[in-house]
Amino acid sequence: MSCYAKSRTVLLAGVLLAVAGLEGQSPRRPVDPGPPWEALFNGKDLSGWKIVGKEKWVVDEGTILGESVTPKGDGFLKTEKTYKDFHVFLRYKCETNTNSGLFYHSDIEEDISKIRFIQVEIDNKIGNHTGGLHGDRDGKTSRGWIVWPAAENETVIRPFDWNEMLVMVEGQRVRTRVNGVQMIDFTYPRPNNTDGVIALQIHPGGNARIRFKDIWIRDFTVR
Repeated sequence: MSCYAKSRTVLLAGVLLAVAGLEGQSPRRPVDPGPPWEALFNGKDLSGWKIVGKEKWVVDEGTILGESVTPKGDGFLKTEKTYKDFHVFLRYKCETNTNSGLFYHSDIEEDISKIRFIQVEIDNKIGNHTGGLHGDRDGKTSRGWIVWPAAENETVIRPFDWNEMLVMVEGQRVRTRVNGVQMIDFTYPRPNNTDGVIALQIHPGGNARIRFKDIWIRDFTVR
């Protein structure tokens, strides 16, 4: 991609995702034409979410803080509501060298071995495919990596700082943007999972910390 084309992409993303500041600890929301956005996180408590697993999830200084506290067994914070077609916007910051993910079309219960999910990758290291798709686990097996960003776009990640992510799932088409740059635009021909909860992930081991804030969703689901 040329510098000019990349500049236009960033500018367009900036227009589409212009962010309006709200007072105090209230989350900021994306502003663009179309149906209204709804807050998935109110900045005060975990209303609308459920903790799965033994890792730590708390509200800290207006953010959701995920922290690993056990030697093994991933932890998740999942929505109470399920979504099929949607746009979701959030900000995240890895405070340690860890990876996480925005899971969608998921079914996550206490028996993690039976998890179903598609994952949008979040990683603190440049080149580890943040914004790519991974998993599509059917409850028994995972397809592994499905698609990842072009190498020249992976450098937009801000290690140990706040990053913006937009995920747009419309039928079989999945688009992701990180810090205003399009990471993937992928039509998934035969997904295993087409409906379910949205979830945030934290890995075990005692050395993983990640924060999320300004989580907004636009729900297009029709069943």
